[in-house]
Amino acid sequence: MTNDPQQLPLRDIHLPEPVSWWPPAPGWWLLLLFILAILIAGLWIHRRRLKKRRSLKRLSRTQFQSLREAYEQHRNPQRLVEDLSILLRRVCIAHYPRATTASVTGKAWLELLDQTLEDQRFSKGPGKVLTQAPYRPHAQIDAQALLILCEDWLASLPDRTLGQRS
Repeated sequence: MTNDPQQLPLRDIHLPEPVSWWPPAPGWWLLLLFILAILIAGLWIHRRRLKKRRSLKRLSRTQFQSLREAYEQHRNPQRLVEDLSILLRRVCIAHYPRATTASVTGKAWLELLDQTLEDQRFSKGPGKVLTQAPYRPHAQIDAQALLILCEDWLASLPDRTLGQRS
């Protein structure tokens, strides 16, 4: 017998079928599930923060109403100014970056409050008393105008998410 390669009964080389894109490998399924889980978690966190932000705005309005009712009972404008100043500071810290709101005082504080309103009622109107009244025990205070101003300011607060805060 001769070993001539042309006479051997060999078949031609057959390549395997090309790899199909469907169904994907298990790793791709895991990646898809991971991406979906991240999207769902992101939406849930976003809705939760938005709800918390709205509840903070509602809470600040509730606290304002209790301050107004307390003023109707005690009729002490000096105490009203102190309470409103504390409330406005807390609301600002909750709605805006703490670094820019917690340390601001005086005219800069009033200008910060004016940013959400169209006019300058804090720095040039009845809101000036917020920086002056603590140092002037007998200052003239227009309590009704101040209450209206603070109520307008609270109503004008934007609904921001916590992600926009810092």
